[in-house]
Amino acid sequence: MDLHGFLKALARRWPTVAICLVLATGAALAATYLSVPVYEARTQLFVATRSSDDSAQLNQGQSFSQARVQSYAAIVATRQITAPVVKKLRLRTTPEELASRITASAPLNTVLIDIAVRDTAPKRAARIANAVAERFSAVVERLETPTHNSSRTHSKKGRAGDGSATSPVSLGVTQEAVAPAHPVLPRPLLNLSVGLFGGLLLGAAAVALRETLDTTLKTSEALSEFTSLPGLGTIPYDRNAPRQPLVSADGHSKRAEAFRKLRTNLQFSQVDNPPRIILVTSSVPGEGKTNTAANLALSLAEVGISTCLVDGDLRRPCVASVFGLVQDAGLTSVLIGQVSIDDVMQQVEGRLSVLASGPVPPNPTELLASARMEEVLRELADTYEVVIVDTAPLLPVADTVGLASLAQGSLLVVRAARTSRDQVHTAAASLERVGARVLGTVFSMAPVPKGDRYGTYGRYGELPAPRASASEEEAGETASAADTSGAGQK
Repeated sequence: MDLHGFLKALARRWPTVAICLVLATGAALAATYLSVPVYEARTQLFVATRSSDDSAQLNQGQSFSQARVQSYAAIVATRQITAPVVKKLRLRTTPEELASRITASAPLNTVLIDIAVRDTAPKRAARIANAVAERFSAVVERLETPTHNSSRTHSKKGRAGDGSATSPVSLGVTQEAVAPAHPVLPRPLLNLSVGLFGGLLLGAAAVALRETLDTTLKTSEALSEFTSLPGLGTIPYDRNAPRQPLVSADGHSKRAEAFRKLRTNLQFSQVDNPPRIILVTSSVPGEGKTNTAANLALSLAEVGISTCLVDGDLRRPCVASVFGLVQDAGLTSVLIGQVSIDDVMQQVEGRLSVLASGPVPPNPTELLASARMEEVLRELADTYEVVIVDTAPLLPVADTVGLASLAQGSLLVVRAARTSRDQVHTAAASLERVGARVLGTVFSMAPVPKGDRYGTYGRYGELPAPRASASEEEAGETASAADTSGAGQK
């Protein structure tokens, strides 16, 4: 999936990104307000050398302090510092836990040591920092004090003298720790930024995962590329289709224009050898094959082509209910020899005739693949210019496979973002195995692009009527009221 495809997937699955963003942001805010505030107290020490006023010795002592100060910072959080502090302040913690809350650093080219202590109580953090600084100073001076073996010497007067040693360095506090006014943790802005960024990453990852696992076809271009079959039409999704499956009542809607385009593409795609008997099928139920077959038949009859629509789905027939016709007698009645075709053929409107399925038989597969079915189709083809046969789905049952070899062409209906690639591949392969002629695909229930205002036009080249001004509307309402009152008086 390239970048353009990924961006389109993000736009298509924006609810997933929005949910992840809300969840991550909510988690960050919850973690911020549920966290215990942590305060940080800081103190600073200055390392000096005990030397004379000689400038050379002062420079030497400065260099000595800078060389040792990094080592001093490394022992601030050791046990010999923390254990006495815990005991002195009577802290309810261990020296190791206290050490984890102490940090020390020595800026380069300086003789300063910065000590920071974190605690949930600001005053206690300050007390611990000052105690650590005090204990640290004592430990460093003790470590730097040279040890000498005491030797007794006799002076000229015969009196003995003991040698003593002092530390060459001394540590002084340049800044005592005070109770901080504001906590250093949590950080609301940082947590919110992390939540927003993490939510976006989580949403993008979820979309990428869904796109990887989702094997359905999202566009008609992808369908044509996958099947190598011509895409003859794309039928937009219409939420009113279940209540109003036929487009004849709304002849200038996007859906009606899509079926007219399907009719035109079908006619021009087979100019040299136009099929007379066309099967309309799908991979699985619920892809809109019956809706496609019925409206394609209506569209053909609309331009004066004598058309017959046959309900060849003998397991779940729907054509009769779509047109409001009689279901009791139809194709199965003809196949078993009870009636003739003319006896059960029902006229809908114009040049469209409908042959309902009739009673549901116990052996639909055998009936549809029989020689009698072939005779019925030939008889219909001799009477009508085009015969459209609505059939059962290919994958659940074998009814359509036997019937496809009797037709002159087939249309494969694929539902957008619902039918998987494996289902489409298996359905197309089953038609090819029986030598069926697949005319192309119909991409049904496709999402309508946002900002498409094609539906605001009535006919080609016809602009919508201009909106009346406010004064004209008021005048029209007054005239309408007068006409209504006059009619009421009559």
